[in-house]
Amino acid sequence: MRAVPAAAVILIAVAATSASSASASRSTVVAVGSIRGRVEARRPPAAAATRRPTVAALGAPTEAARIDRTRSVVYLESAPRGAFEQVDPGRAVMDQRNETFVPHVLAVTAGTIVDFPNSDRIYHNVFSLSKGARFDLGRYEAGHSKSVRFDRPGVVRVFCEIHSHMNAFILVFGHPFFAMTDADGRYRIDNVPPGTYSVVAWNEGDSSDPRQVTVPDGGATEIDFTVR
Repeated sequence: MRAVPAAAVILIAVAATSASSASASRSTVVAVGSIRGRVEARRPPAAAATRRPTVAALGAPTEAARIDRTRSVVYLESAPRGAFEQVDPGRAVMDQRNETFVPHVLAVTAGTIVDFPNSDRIYHNVFSLSKGARFDLGRYEAGHSKSVRFDRPGVVRVFCEIHSHMNAFILVFGHPFFAMTDADGRYRIDNVPPGTYSVVAWNEGDSSDPRQVTVPDGGATEIDFTVR
């Protein structure tokens, strides 16, 4: 039998080691999962403050405005390791239409720039006195927009200095593991690594007690909340 050259033996050993390492890497790869469910807001949605009557808008808030106030935000109380490196903040918009902030609730990651366009035919002056973001954009007319970068996680209350009935919430998170509910109160948080987490539901300034859930490898976990 012919002897195998030493160099060939080394190449075969390296190839076998590489194949073994690749196989081990594939076996250790975990699949992300999701958390989904529904949030029921038991208390009636907060009534909008009385606004100055105008020819353009008279009467009670629209159905869309009432639904917007029932939307909740569901989020992980603490994020998985490495979550901060995956955040891509980008931009978001909170419009001003019919003397109303649209949307009424906005959830973003830290570092996001939020634009505040004025789509009304009157002046607005957006401001906040919240600890996480104190700003005053000054008065600006229709067709103009100003922006604010939100760098600190927390809840930011937004108001209009000219119209006292205008208010909104911006929830700023240091991780991407949060979701807004839809019109039916349903939510879904995707790309959650396997593990056990504390999950919280927030609605109109009030938060639920944290609930523990375990996300399986590549699976989905369901959990519902009631906010009173």
